[in-house]
Amino acid sequence: MAKTIAVCNQKGGTGKTTTTINLASALAVLGKKILIVDMDPQGNASSGVGVNKNEIKDSLYEVLIHRTTVTQALIKTGFNGLDIIPCNINLTGAEIELVGVLSRETRLKKSLESIKSSYDFVFIDSPPSLGLLTLNSLVAADSILVPIQCEFYALEGVSQLLNTITLVKDGLNPDLHIEGVLMTMADFRTNLTNEVINEIKNYFNEKVYKSIIPRNIRLSEAPSFGKPINFYDSASAGSLKYKELAEEFLLANK
Repeated sequence: MAKTIAVCNQKGGTGKTTTTINLASALAVLGKKILIVDMDPQGNASSGVGVNKNEIKDSLYEVLIHRTTVTQALIKTGFNGLDIIPCNINLTGAEIELVGVLSRETRLKKSLESIKSSYDFVFIDSPPSLGLLTLNSLVAADSILVPIQCEFYALEGVSQLLNTITLVKDGLNPDLHIEGVLMTMADFRTNLTNEVINEIKNYFNEKVYKSIIPRNIRLSEAPSFGKPINFYDSASAGSLKYKELAEEFLLANK
């Protein structure tokens, strides 16, 4: 059965989608079978692997409200070993429609059960909030990967996320744990980046990945071409760092 990882931080702009797409793609190139679940109504993970959000017939929204099956919504990307369950803005409606539904927090978990055996890893790109969609991600996940931007307010909101994890562990998913903490958008020309990295390492200790993702213009450009960074510019600093992260991730998951 696939290990399911929720890429989660309710703070926006930390590199959740960038990490989901590029770590998933780097692992696929290393021979792993990967599924991305786009749980963010913005649908950026979907467009980032070349899926046209406006032409999706069956999306994650239809899966969560039981209008279609997860198999019907699944799309094989143009990148070998990498599949996605896409979404678009319609997913916003699920937050409202599922409010009064019994076991609403387990909709995603139950939907994925029928296909998990086909993959090595499932990555859930969670929205920048702690609402019902993120709760579904945390209940469905075995672990959480937390991207944190190298900026002054890096730890802002992290304590709130940790409190939510504790609540989910207590009531809905007792085995949930932090997979790792990834520092993103690092600019080593500044003292602030090094100070933030040290602060995060003191806070999370051995959970912090040695691989640190730099600020990289090619990483910013790749989504507009519908390609992960290793297919857009494999020689770029961003691509090399996500490859390094994928190798570190696999080593930890032997």
